[in-house]
Amino acid sequence: MTQQAHSEAESGNAGEQVPDPLRIADQREFRQALKDLRERKGITLKQLEQETDRQGSKRLTSPTVSTTLKADDLPDWDFVAAYVAACAVAGEGLKRWERAWEAVRKGTAPVEPGVVDDTSPSGSPGEGDGVRWRQAGRWLRTRGGLVTCGAVMAAASLVAAVGVWQVHTRHVHARQVHDRQVRAHEEFVRTHCGTRNADLVLRAGECTGVSDGSDGPGVFGSGLEPVLAALGAENGNTVGSGRYVTIGFLAPLTSKGREKDLTLDQFVGEIEGAYTAVERANESDSRPKIRLVLANMGSGEERWKHAVDELKAEKGLVAVVGMGLSQQQSVDAARSLSKAGIPMVADLITADGFDTTGAIDRLGPINGLVRVTIPNKEQLTALGKELDTGPHTVALIGSEVTPTGGSDLYTKSLDRGFRTIKSLSKYLDDDSPDFPFSPQGGADAAMPSISQNLCRGAESVDVVYYAARAKYLPTFLEALRHRSCYKKPITVVTGSDAAALDPKMRALHDPEAPITLMYASFPSPADLAATGHRDHGLYTAFVQAFTSDHHGRHFPADHLAGSYWPVLAHDAVLTATTAIHTAAANTDGHTPNRYDVTNQLYALGDETVPAATGRLGIDRDGDRTDLPVTLHILPGTN
Repeated sequence: MTQQAHSEAESGNAGEQVPDPLRIADQREFRQALKDLRERKGITLKQLEQETDRQGSKRLTSPTVSTTLKADDLPDWDFVAAYVAACAVAGEGLKRWERAWEAVRKGTAPVEPGVVDDTSPSGSPGEGDGVRWRQAGRWLRTRGGLVTCGAVMAAASLVAAVGVWQVHTRHVHARQVHDRQVRAHEEFVRTHCGTRNADLVLRAGECTGVSDGSDGPGVFGSGLEPVLAALGAENGNTVGSGRYVTIGFLAPLTSKGREKDLTLDQFVGEIEGAYTAVERANESDSRPKIRLVLANMGSGEERWKHAVDELKAEKGLVAVVGMGLSQQQSVDAARSLSKAGIPMVADLITADGFDTTGAIDRLGPINGLVRVTIPNKEQLTALGKELDTGPHTVALIGSEVTPTGGSDLYTKSLDRGFRTIKSLSKYLDDDSPDFPFSPQGGADAAMPSISQNLCRGAESVDVVYYAARAKYLPTFLEALRHRSCYKKPITVVTGSDAAALDPKMRALHDPEAPITLMYASFPSPADLAATGHRDHGLYTAFVQAFTSDHHGRHFPADHLAGSYWPVLAHDAVLTATTAIHTAAANTDGHTPNRYDVTNQLYALGDETVPAATGRLGIDRDGDRTDLPVTLHILPGTN
């Protein structure tokens, strides 16, 4: 059976000249093959729309089909699967289209390249040799009959020599082609993080893009090797089991240059927490199963667009979690995903208005964006109640940009809260010291000067509102120890970013220089696990799952003690999977899509999600209900 006939038989289309998807080489050919498939089947756009509607799959209207096939991009798999199925392709035929789609997406197409070669690398006579020998025979004939035997032998020798030369030439050409292919392959692998995955791109020494764990555990650095190894095994089992959907985790997963890193390497625990939630969901009786892919935006989230574009192309993508930090790149990513109808569950974003309302930049709602953390306004309100005992002399220190020069929405939100929440703003007036600084201009060098300016004799500052990142806080606290008025007690009030600090740092334990640090966040790990905590069982179950075996890999328990990132990532994924499984139970048996999941996210009422930080729901603005706001005072916690 020929390859073409084989393809037709598999798809149930014997006798029809349908395109062979495994011969497709690129996105343009893929879109053209889809057009050819429909036309050769004699299916109109109207019939295609009616068939996809009847099947209960993604409904493909005529405008949608026309726009998608004209776009200079690879259609997403949901579109392709619905389109091909509506053209009566099923079973093995549908699988061939899926293999072709994956190969084009990853840059490894065609899967089964056609062979067009008139040479014979092995040296055996081929069609080209027959043509040349026939030409030689015609040359041997003369007008008066055949040439003499000696002439014939000489001519034969000449033809043989020509043949040897031609064979040699073919071998040289074949070697040159092979060498070019090897060099092209090596260059591809080098620029794609040592892999054959076109979704991964090496830029400025960082591997960015999307991986499902099958590209090797080291693509995003050694810190993530254990969780990526586990992820590759888990995803392999998930895909092999049949029915599944995909969740993307979008975050900065590398740190090139400490001056660019605001994560303090907490992203390792973050991904471990997210993975733990996926593994727990897949071990339950709920369906569909969950496939998790990681999308690295790079240091400073500078490669967010590449990561988002690759996520949009992922097969069966129904939600994105994580979403990075409260900075402008995250807003841009959220708006791009929202435009594509993809729901998002943010784990760390606390900036006020960075939710469904879109008030963060006043450019309109960000539909589908919800979050599981505590907004800055709620944090500062709790701090204001504690501080509202006056009188106080207050200074404000802040930074509005990231180390790469982008807009830092977390710190801007803190600054706005300090100036507008009444219990805090009442201590600020026109004479209050205000010290802005830029991380781009040597923030650490500025801290001693700022600290010294807080000493004003009898009017020395006793409270500092710190509207900047925790990355620079240790240097500032140490500078406070050495200011001229170091013996006077001083309190530093800041946001939940401070939870990443080491509570044993020397600056907080010097009796000669009494410094207090206050911030609001979730209950401490010890409080979450305490039997007096209503939902302590949910947290202890998470800890047990986190520290258990993950396909032969283990995650360090101390990742839970020093950061909220693992538990918040877990709760974000759990919120998404709760919506997915609720949607599956209410969609009459078909696998839920992104729109089903979006609807269910906003239907998660109070205490619906059994989160490790406490049961939660999602309100109409996309914010978490049931906020467990807890005040932390260092040294010592209440």
